[in-house]
Amino acid sequence: MQVRDAIEADAEELAAQTGAPRDVMRNLVHDRTVRVAIADDAVGGFVSFDARQETVHITQLEGSEELCEALLEEPIRFARKEAMDVELLVADDDEEMRDVVENAAFELEGYGPAFEGTRTVRYRLEP
Repeated sequence: MQVRDAIEADAEELAAQTGAPRDVMRNLVHDRTVRVAIADDAVGGFVSFDARQETVHITQLEGSEELCEALLEEPIRFARKEAMDVELLVADDDEEMRDVVENAAFELEGYGPAFEGTRTVRYRLEP
């Protein structure tokens, strides 16, 4: 597995993984920091994040449990270098992703906002 910066040509695969329109994912690549995990010569997952004030906000995390664990290292490494915290929202009923996040030492902070009727929980890491 290799992790690299996303490029515009990755937008189609990111759209396929998320169900979002290709244009939305192309804009994501341009507007945020996006890293992709390459497994078997294909994009297997990705993480997008941005930094505001004193927090790195993970906006999307997609892929298998193994790939997500590796991808989480990217925003955490950035946050450590910049002396920032890391925060992300996970669907309340997504046990697999919650396990990945908790295994990366994130602490549950409580409920987050609901998106399209799905309740979220907020996690925070202070590296």
